[in-house]
Amino acid sequence: MTGTGDYTIASLDTGLRAMRLFLTHDTLTVTEAAERLSVGRSTAHRVLSTLESRGFAIRDTSGRGYAAGPELVRLGRPAGFGRAARERLGPVLADAAGRTGETVWSAALIGDQVIVTDGRESAHPVRVALELGRTGPAHAGAGGLLLLSRMTADQVCALYPYEELEPVTPATLTSRTALLDELALIRRTGHAVSRGASVPGMTTVAVPLAGSSWRDRLALVAAAPADRSGDAALAERAERLRESAAPLTPGQPS
Repeated sequence: MTGTGDYTIASLDTGLRAMRLFLTHDTLTVTEAAERLSVGRSTAHRVLSTLESRGFAIRDTSGRGYAAGPELVRLGRPAGFGRAARERLGPVLADAAGRTGETVWSAALIGDQVIVTDGRESAHPVRVALELGRTGPAHAGAGGLLLLSRMTADQVCALYPYEELEPVTPATLTSRTALLDELALIRRTGHAVSRGASVPGMTTVAVPLAGSSWRDRLALVAAAPADRSGDAALAERAERLRESAAPLTPGQPS
C-alpha cells in the first residue's frame, strides 16, 4: 500500500504548517516563518502572502510581520478563542447580561476587523440578536472602537493608511481624522459608544475586558435598540459592564 506521504502536496503542506504557527505566535516575520517551516525566505514570503490574500493572515500593525487573519480566527479558533477562553469568559458574560438586561458579547480585534467570540442574548422581547463569529469593520462599532483605542495612533494609522474610511451606515465614521479623535475620547472616558454605526437602530457600548496580546485582548459589549439607549442609560450600562469585566480586566482587582 502506498504511504500517506506519497499523496502530500508540498505547497499545501507548507501552507497548513504556516497556519498552525499562528496558534502559538502573535506575529511572524518572513525570516521566522522560513526558519520554523524549514523553507527559503522566498517560499515563506509567497506562503504568507497567499494566506494574507485569502484572509488567513494579516500584516502586523508594526509592518514587520504577519498575524492571524479573520478567516483563521473564524475557522481555526486560535489560542484565546477556544474552549478554555469560553469557560473563563462565561461567568463574566452571564453576569453582564444580568446586570444590563441586554444582549452582551465579547469581541476581538483581528487587523481592521472585529469578531464576536462569545455572548449571551437578552431576554427582552425586542432585543439585539447574538451572531457568534460575526465580523465587521472595527471602526463601525463600539467593540472595535474600544479595541482600536488600546493601540497607539501610529498603529491605527498603519491599519488605516488612507484618510477615507468605508461607511457601513450613514452614522459610521468616514475619515481617519474623525476616527483618531473618537479614539482619543474613548481613552479619556474608558468606554466606547456607537449609535447606529454598524446596524441602523442599534446602539452598542463597550469596555475593556482582558488581554495584553491579540489572542486575549477583548472588549465586553452590550447592544440594545436605540429607544432603550439614551445618554443616561448608556452611562449606567457602561458602569455595569465595568463591574462585570473587573475580574478579568488588567489593573482591576480580581
